[in-house]
Amino acid sequence: MTLWIGLTGGIGSGKSQTAAEFAKLSVPHIDADALSRSLSAEGGAALPPIRAAFGDGVFDSQGRLDRAALRDEVFRRPESKKKLEDIMLPLILAAVKTQQQAYSAARYGILDVPLLIEQPAFAALTDRILVVDVDEATQIRRTAERSGLGEGEIKRIIAAQSPRRRRLLAADDVIANCGTLAQLGEKVRRLHGFYREL
Repeated sequence: MTLWIGLTGGIGSGKSQTAAEFAKLSVPHIDADALSRSLSAEGGAALPPIRAAFGDGVFDSQGRLDRAALRDEVFRRPESKKKLEDIMLPLILAAVKTQQQAYSAARYGILDVPLLIEQPAFAALTDRILVVDVDEATQIRRTAERSGLGEGEIKRIIAAQSPRRRRLLAADDVIANCGTLAQLGEKVRRLHGFYREL
């Protein structure tokens, strides 16, 4: 039976790079964000219920989802966030379960979920939780460099995520990602050996 490691971390923590380091070791990787994007891409299964719930205002003139408009709606209205989650979560969970079945012969795999702590249904699909952790100043700096977002917008995203302390309390394993890429790779290789033994 495959051991599933739930990988999570706040924005700018280096969670995606950590997932990439596991992938270099040929570890199966399921990316919940990528599944979410495919479900809401052109022709995706989430589009009809999103249009029914939010109307044409979150679609562009070509009928494609206007992600910026939807993100703005969700950040401004908590009830809209709940409405979107009620549409997306069952679809993403079903897609994750399908992918997990495809990797049933693997020793262990990584389930990469940004909101793992906030969404117990995802945590229920894992055996251990691995948190990639950095301080808030590092989160802000890295996110600004990568995305060009302003500090206020980044702080708003951080505030919408699970608090750092809550993530750390939920963790079985923690990677402190405040060093170099080489140091991150070494930490991942150590955990790789540990997970294979489990």
